[in-house]
Amino acid sequence: MRRLTLNLIKYKTRRRSLQVLGTRCVCILIVILLPRVGWSEGLSAQHSDCRYAATIDESGIANNDVWHSVGFPDDDVFRPLLAASKEPRFFGSYQRVRYRDVGESLNVGLITAGGTFGLWGLRHETNCDGFQLSLFGAIFSQFNLDADSTDLINSDFQVGFPLTWRRGPVSTRVRVYHQSSHVGDEFLLRNSEFNRVNLGFEALDALASFEHHSWRMYGGGSYLIRRKPALDRGVVQWGIEFRSDSYTAPMLGNLMEGLYYTPVLGADFQAIEHFGWNVNSSVMGGFEWSRLGSTRRFRLLLSYYRGHNPFGQFFDQKIETFGIGFYIEI
Repeated sequence: MRRLTLNLIKYKTRRRSLQVLGTRCVCILIVILLPRVGWSEGLSAQHSDCRYAATIDESGIANNDVWHSVGFPDDDVFRPLLAASKEPRFFGSYQRVRYRDVGESLNVGLITAGGTFGLWGLRHETNCDGFQLSLFGAIFSQFNLDADSTDLINSDFQVGFPLTWRRGPVSTRVRVYHQSSHVGDEFLLRNSEFNRVNLGFEALDALASFEHHSWRMYGGGSYLIRRKPALDRGVVQWGIEFRSDSYTAPMLGNLMEGLYYTPVLGADFQAIEHFGWNVNSSVMGGFEWSRLGSTRRFRLLLSYYRGHNPFGQFFDQKIETFGIGFYIEI
């Protein structure tokens, strides 16, 4: 009987110790997780893609100067350019290219793999105002669709650091980046007389953007810091974009809840010092599909380009292109 009593006392003591230990563990977990849950809920309550968020009228906001430091933000405060030839994104496009110097045409496939990764941001609590530092990289490749083996013509590699800023309808982007260009092996084998250029440079570019309802205008330029060969350094860039209201996607909207489509149109212009400030013109327009609250966007766009070839090894060619392609932003 005495042994049974002692075992019962030990059992109760052990049980009480386990209960105390369990209670302490729960309290520790609450202390650790509670700030994280609050931060997560704070982000989800106001989460929107600040690249495409509607401009907020700050006159209706109370004096609230609360800012949050955000690690690895999944959006940005500057909207990527719609019609620029070399924005870091994923896309595949068919192009009918006419070489204006020689009067010949070629069917070309353009493939780009690229994107921007947010490193750190400082965001206002009630709107999309703030700063962001990011890393971007992209590969721009062109393929000869008329060749039996779909020869690689040229690839441009870019990597750099953008610093972006937004205040209401005004946003800016400043980038320092490197580009190197490499001609395809198959192209060299078929064109042994081609004089390959070891093209590479570091550049600083800056753009300022202003949004008003469905319209956006931007302007700025680039300066080549180090370049090979010795190209003239200056580029002036400007453009305009239009984004319609979004509508529930027909057919797909019934299969994918929350899917919307948006008609979009953009024009980008670049005047390059090396070519006597002649203007390169790029126009893209079509439809964009997106889901409310997501940063991913899919576009089907028609394109037109006239000017000097924007791709590396063939920068001195005068071309005109018509194309269609799909474009993905993540």
